[in-house]
Amino acid sequence: MKNLVVAALVCLMNIMANAQERWVITSDHLKRPDTVLIFKPTRYNHTREYPVVYLLHGYSENYRQWPKTANLQQLADQYNFIIVAPDGFTSYYINSPIDKAALYEDFFFKELVPKVQRSFKVDRKNIFISGLSMGGYGALRYFILHPDYFNTAGAASGALEIDYPDFQRVSQLFWQSDRMVTDLAKIIGNPETTDWRQYSISTLLRQHPDFRKPFIFDCGTEDVLYPLSAQLKQQTDSLRIPSTFISRPGDHNTAYWHTSIEYHFIYFRQSLKE
Repeated sequence: MKNLVVAALVCLMNIMANAQERWVITSDHLKRPDTVLIFKPTRYNHTREYPVVYLLHGYSENYRQWPKTANLQQLADQYNFIIVAPDGFTSYYINSPIDKAALYEDFFFKELVPKVQRSFKVDRKNIFISGLSMGGYGALRYFILHPDYFNTAGAASGALEIDYPDFQRVSQLFWQSDRMVTDLAKIIGNPETTDWRQYSISTLLRQHPDFRKPFIFDCGTEDVLYPLSAQLKQQTDSLRIPSTFISRPGDHNTAYWHTSIEYHFIYFRQSLKE
């Protein structure tokens, strides 16, 4: 009996291992390779199509943040989604206008997306994207700019307004330095000569007046970025964009994101198209 139990456990571990993949993609658009983690449903069937969820991490983190924040294999199994967690570095998921080796948006749509679609049976009606902090910004940015590609999107504790004084304040709060604005200046330019606010979610919504697709976003009420989410809810209401905003106690930390991402997956499941 003991041998049978051990054999069953080994078999289960092998199945779980096969459900996860790690890619290292050498990119024509980035100065260094991008590492991507993929979580397939344990009982992935090559003959059927699956929804895909892209999860974008926050500033100062990497592709390992989401697997450390939530049990992505459990989410993949529970919702029957393929989950893709790429490394966004400190890119804000933007194509840099000043560094031709920092074209993250081109990497995402011209290299990562095609590789995912070649590698798996993807249900193209049901492709989702979400992220936390910097990744929340990236998720909503991509959704607004590419609404035909994604079913819907989510953002947790999003760094939604790209504003130099606010980012400098947040950088000092978290790291007691200007590292955040220094990194972003390398991507989008000197704030004294470049209007950083042109990259804000509020600006993108004004620039795309026909955008009307629903999405979900949330933020903890103790989070330093909470006012940005509250402002976005006011804007989406005024534009009659059917957004779902969840406001609940929590701070800008892993404990909050561990539970908040579950709401996004519930929302995505409810948004599935036949």
